[in-house]
Amino acid sequence: MTTPSYPEFPTQNGYLTERTRQKYIENAVAAKLLPRDAFRMADILSLTAPTDPKKPIQFWQLYSILGQDRIVGIVANFYQRVFEDETWFTSVFEKVGDLNHHIGTQASMWIDVMGGGPYYHGAEFRLNFHHTHNAHQLMNEKGAKRWVSLMVETLDTSALLMTDDARVRPAINTFLAHFLGKYATDFKFENLENFGAINPPHRRKINFMYMTSDAIEALPEDELRDALSERGVDVSVFENKAQMISKALNM
Repeated sequence: MTTPSYPEFPTQNGYLTERTRQKYIENAVAAKLLPRDAFRMADILSLTAPTDPKKPIQFWQLYSILGQDRIVGIVANFYQRVFEDETWFTSVFEKVGDLNHHIGTQASMWIDVMGGGPYYHGAEFRLNFHHTHNAHQLMNEKGAKRWVSLMVETLDTSALLMTDDARVRPAINTFLAHFLGKYATDFKFENLENFGAINPPHRRKINFMYMTSDAIEALPEDELRDALSERGVDVSVFENKAQMISKALNM
């Protein structure tokens, strides 16, 4: 893959973008997938995917790469599978609308969250209403298992729609995992499913030479340890954070 040049498509906040980004970042910081100062990091908050291949793509940056047609294509692939599935599963969707209705609605939600602009009118209220009143029969372990299985099949056969940027699939998996986790909490079912590899922990490039003593001392212990290790330091010899700080200050 050559170095990408993003955005391929112009981006804009939608009705769900900012709120979803906020909740994801809060959860990701707690899970140590993002640094504590993620809310102040431009490359994370931006709607444009980073061109540095070492940096993960956040799911609200996906529209800048995929655009509308590719997103609609992935969603259409999924719902074609849904409407060809077993009756107990398909019938729930048929009660709400036909194939084209579901493709349009879901694609609007994806585009909205992924930075394509205000497409999903009603935002969280509409999303919650749909799952509580229309899809509640599937908001359980059995429904989640089938939904995830069909989505993984969809993503596995949609590689051409994801461009040649290998970071796109983990970003989509991260997006789906975030919402599945939300639904599992909201509807009180155990979340046992996964979509595959999600975004790896975001790693900041730490250069001690350009940091003040206070900034080095403020680094979380795990980031300090990793930064020293990357510079070839054997961190196993340090008994505590103070010793690592001392080493960093002398580099």
